[in-house]
Amino acid sequence: METRLELDVLIYSDEVRVVTPEELTEWELETASQVSIPTVRLFVALYPYNPAAMSPNYETAAEELPFVPGQIIKVHGDKDSDGFYHGESGGLSGYVPSNMVAEIPVDDEYLKHLLMQQGFLPVDHTGINLSDVASITDDVIVQRMVALFDYDPWENSPNVDSEVELGFHSGDIIYVLGEMDEDGFYYGDLHGRKGLVPSNYLQPLPWD
Repeated sequence: METRLELDVLIYSDEVRVVTPEELTEWELETASQVSIPTVRLFVALYPYNPAAMSPNYETAAEELPFVPGQIIKVHGDKDSDGFYHGESGGLSGYVPSNMVAEIPVDDEYLKHLLMQQGFLPVDHTGINLSDVASITDDVIVQRMVALFDYDPWENSPNVDSEVELGFHSGDIIYVLGEMDEDGFYYGDLHGRKGLVPSNYLQPLPWD
């Protein structure tokens, strides 16, 4: 029967020797102190952003993150020299223009987790209200609706920015967040995909 023995060693220019437990512990503590964990910051989108049509950087537009007003974006680190953060939202990641978003002033890690799970802040017609963030999770109205017809934004949408809308099929159950906007659209969630949905294609579906 073969027995294998694993040892940690230190390699010098003139010798190789086995590391003592004390040296290994000291090295691990020193390494851990040098590793900086980037602070997670939460931002909310103030305006709709379609990189393909709006990005100032044509060559890197594909690396940028599209979003809609009210969408919550998780950001690591600070903005770069071009004024972009690197963020993630809705399962996608990419660069985020700093002038299109605002930071949510919250430090509590559990509340950050709740907000990221929610993925959205209510938006009124005058912009984003960032006051009283701690109560946001209680204030958002979530409605369950069923699609009456198929909807393909590219074919059926009256809007030029149809890429921020959500396509769906008749019978799909969509969870609507917040109130209807002035154009007759809700902000909805379908199996983790989020976007604007036309209210006249939906019908309320009672929770019970």
